[in-house]
This record gives sequence, C-alpha cells and structure tokens, in this order.
Amino acid sequence: MVTLNSAGRVDSKSVCRLIGLISCLFVLSISVLSQSDSRKPVPGKAENEKSNPTGANSAEAQRRVFAISLVISLANDARSYPDLALRARVLARAADVLWDADNVTARSLFVRAWEAAEAGDADDASVDPKDKQTAMMMALRKVGGHDLRADVLSLASRRDKALAELFLAKLNKENESNAADSKTGKTSSGSEAITRRLMVARKLLADGQVDLARQLAAPALGEVNQQSIGFLSELRAKDAGTADQIFASLLARTELDPAADANTVSGLSSYAFTPGFYLTISADGQTTWSQTDSPIAPPNLPASLRDRFFQAAASVLLRPVPPPDQDFSSCGPRGRLRIITRLLPLFDQYAPNSATALRAQLSGSLARNINGEEALLTEGIKPPASTGDTLERMQAELDHAKSTGERDQIYAAAAVVLAAQGDIRARDLADKIENTDRRDHLRQYVDFSFAQLAIRKKQTEEAARLARTGQLAHLQRAWTYTQAARLLPDSQRERALSFLQEATDEARRIESDDPGRAQALIAVATQLFTVERARAWELMSEVVKAANTTEKFTGDERDISLQMLSTRAGVRVSRIAAADVSLARILRSLAQDDLEASVALAKAFKYDATRANSTLAIARAILENPPPNTAKN
Repeated sequence: MVTLNSAGRVDSKSVCRLIGLISCLFVLSISVLSQSDSRKPVPGKAENEKSNPTGANSAEAQRRVFAISLVISLANDARSYPDLALRARVLARAADVLWDADNVTARSLFVRAWEAAEAGDADDASVDPKDKQTAMMMALRKVGGHDLRADVLSLASRRDKALAELFLAKLNKENESNAADSKTGKTSSGSEAITRRLMVARKLLADGQVDLARQLAAPALGEVNQQSIGFLSELRAKDAGTADQIFASLLARTELDPAADANTVSGLSSYAFTPGFYLTISADGQTTWSQTDSPIAPPNLPASLRDRFFQAAASVLLRPVPPPDQDFSSCGPRGRLRIITRLLPLFDQYAPNSATALRAQLSGSLARNINGEEALLTEGIKPPASTGDTLERMQAELDHAKSTGERDQIYAAAAVVLAAQGDIRARDLADKIENTDRRDHLRQYVDFSFAQLAIRKKQTEEAARLARTGQLAHLQRAWTYTQAARLLPDSQRERALSFLQEATDEARRIESDDPGRAQALIAVATQLFTVERARAWELMSEVVKAANTTEKFTGDERDISLQMLSTRAGVRVSRIAAADVSLARILRSLAQDDLEASVALAKAFKYDATRANSTLAIARAILENPPPNTAKN
C-alpha cells in the first residue's frame, strides 16, 4: 500500500518499497516485457503470455504493479500543474483508476482533487464581469457540465458514499452562504449555486447515485426552470413516485405564485408531456428551444396528477391580462399567446372546458399574426409531420415570406426535417437557398445526416458512396469511411483496408493545427487495430505528431460537435460519438497488446492533458483487467 505524506506527495519510503517490488518483478519476468532497441511493438505478445499460465500470472502481477506506479507518478506530476482545472480532473481520475488497487491512496487523491477544484471554481468566481469573453466561457463550461467540483463529486460518489457526503457538506455550506449573501445583496451567486447544485445532481443521477442526487437537488427543486425540470424528468425514469410528488408540489406552488406566467406553465408541460424538450419565449419575442441528445419517453402520468397540471396551467394562463405597459411577465403578451397556441392541442385532448376559454384569448390582430406559427410552436406536442405535410407547410410559409433571408430559413427548416427521414429532396431544398454560405453549410449538414443514417441502417455501399461524393468536411468523410470499414465482414478485409486508406488520406487533408486531424487518425487507428494491428501501431505515431501541434486536442472522452445549424425549428447539431474517436479506447487496446510500447507512446505526447489522459487509459486497461488467478471460469 502506498501513502501520501503531509505535503500531499507519495511518501518516500513507500516509493522505495514500490520501486523495489517493481525491480524484483522485472527481474523475474524481464523477458516478457523487454523491447528491442527501436522500441517497436510486438503485436500478439499478450496472446503469447496467455499460452504459459505460470508466466502469465507473473507477467500480469508485474503489469499491475507497473500500472499503479504510472498512476502515482502522474498524480505527483499533476499537483504541480498550473492549470487548476486540469489538476483537479487528473487527480480525481487518477483516484478513480487507483481505487480498487489502493483505496487509501485513492481517497487521499480525491481530497487533493477536491481542493484543486475548489481553488479552480473560486478562480472562476473571481472573473471580472466586464471581461465578457472569459465570463461567457466560464458560464458555458458550467452549463455544459464541466464544473470542477461536479466532476470530482461524480467520480468520488461512485467509489465512497461517505467521502461524497463530506464533499456535499462542504458544497452545501458554501451554497447556504451564497444564498444568504444573495438575499442581502452582497452577491448574485445564489442562482449560480443552485445551477451548480442541479448540475452535480444530474451527474450523480446519470451515474446511478439516485438517493445522493435527490438529496443534493432537493433545495433547488422549488422553482420551475430548465435545470430543475430537466432533473425531475431524469429522476422520474429511476424513481417515478418521488419525481411525481415533487412535481405535484410545484403545481401547488405555481397556482399560488403571482409571478408565475406562461413560461412557468411551458416549463411544467415539459415534465408532463415533452421531457427533454424545454421551450421559453422572452419578452422581446425570442423563442429558445432546448432538447436533450437522447429522447426521453413521455411519462404516463397518473390521471389525477395530469388533471392537476391542467388545473394549475389554466389558472395561470386565464389570469386577467394586464395593460401592455404594466405587463412585467417574462414572456410578454405575445409570448403568452404563443405558449397558449403551443399547449392548446393538449387542452383540447385532456381539458376541453379550459380549452374553450383559452381559445377565446386567441383573438385580435396580435393573435392572428401568430396563427402561421402553430406548426412550429407545437413541435413535440403534435406528432411529427409527414413528408407531404412538411412540404405543404413550407409552401404556406413561403407564400407569406417577406424577404430572402426568411425564405432561406424556411427552406432550411424543411430540409432538416426531410434529411432526418432520409428523403433525397432535402438536397433540392438546400440548393434553393440563396445565401452561399448558408447553402453550403446546410448541404453539408444534409449529406452527413444521410451518411449517419446509412451507417445506422448498415448500408455499407451507400455510406461509401456518400463518403466519396457527398459534400462533407474532411473529418466527416474520414469518419464515414471508417464506419463503412467497420460494417464489412472479415471476408472483405482488403476492401476494409482500402476504405481505411481513404479515411487516412482525408485525415491528412485536415489542417495540422486542427484537433480534428488527430481525432480522424484515431478513428482510423481504432478500426485498423481489428484488421491489421501493425499498421495501427504505425499510425499512432502520426496521431502523436498531430496531437502535439495543437493544445486544443486533449484526448478527453466527449462527442465532437461538427456543425451547429440554426433554423426556424431551433438549433440542430451534427455530432460524432466520442467512442468513435476515443484516444482512451485505442490506447486500452494497445496496452493489452504491448504495455511498454503503449506507455512510450503516451509519454511522447507534448501537452499535459493529452499525456495524462493517455496514461490513465493505459493504467485502467491493466488494473480493470482481472488477474488470471482471479478471473471467473
């Protein structure tokens, strides 16, 4: 067992003992892990070890000790990282990897990670609000789920509930202090603390820590907003009774709240009918959509709770309308009518008496101007339109369009819908757009949607055709070729290699300082490993070179957002799944094939983040692989 000294570093005596153990093990099995002077990998070495059970046991024990030493060495290095965010993440991930092998040291590393995260979050809080660009980046990081303490707490809670509760207590104490300061006007961080609380809770919920997530989220569930309703929708999938009980209390509170308005009702409808889809309208008429990447099935609410929703919604939407100069609601008079238009189909179905009264509100010139937006506003409420309906609606909107830009938006919205259905007419609509940049952007989105659909349907020939002829970016083209190669049977090995060569060529066309170059090469190497292992090893040296040209590539496991397309139907984003371009995934395979060569590869990365993520992936591959004598038969 290895321990940390008072300065937070590994105790020197522990290091000596560890080095001695490693040395002995290396002497016992030096022939297993030795490399040639050129350090070229020897594919298949792992299989050779397994042919000799005694040697395999000895080699596996030595590999595990070596992996532990890698993690501990990395943790020591991480304590001197100037980037507090990276320091916190690496220490927490090192603790997670090390937990089963040495949970005493791992627990200490979690504490160090929390301290670094506190310091890093405090730095964020001290950002000058006048520095709009930096402040915006900090806000985006938190909204995107990259709050430092959230990352640490999420990992720690999976390993040690008591330790997680200790961290929660510290976070609760700070939140209470922030809330108190907010009430006295000293700071505006109260709402930020609530947002952070819900963000951490959602991470815990995703990790299966339902009780802990519910406990943390409880103080933040008294208001209706995107974060609270999003949490409740996710909680319902795991604990419907508790989620419905909290929702019922929100309905009761809404009826009594004079500040509740149409946006409040829209938020509540998200839980009841469109989980994962959240819509708000600002006082100046801007509509904001938010939709999760993975659809959530609509809940089958108990009839009594569903009726309570319509009762609370009607009580708010049918309140006396104030004069325009006295309307201080978050949505304004036009927004109120638009939300009524959105929810009216639900009232027609479940609460017809209230629907009659609400429909009476939709009169006058203001309401008539909204009639043409019904199809757009009811997205998620009404079933998706058929192709014919989409084109008819598009033509009706085009007939009333007043500018070229508006017509371009209408074509784009229809093209996105048709592309999702695999309808080739989406390309024709994209070509009708007059703005050159928007037309090219949309055509690329449409073609990549077709490519992704072909891959999902396992249409190898169509995917390969789109990779050759589609209007795609180099990274999209490279990904499509790699996925087409993946779909081919073993009997078509040469064709798979041909596809992977095409993908490699596309990757090399990406600018050298673009992180997409390394990501595309990783995608190719991942598929090559299953077809021709030696070539995968060779290509990884090119991955290192590409990664070392830009600090933007970190090797983190996350989806790649390729395009963000804004249409009248909201924002659409095309993505490549993290698993397809995962540095950790390919390194885990390489580590099982040749540990020493994979470590040398990880050390060749120039930047701290990439080197750390690589080292942890290798160590995890070894430590999470059970020793031969403990593996189940």
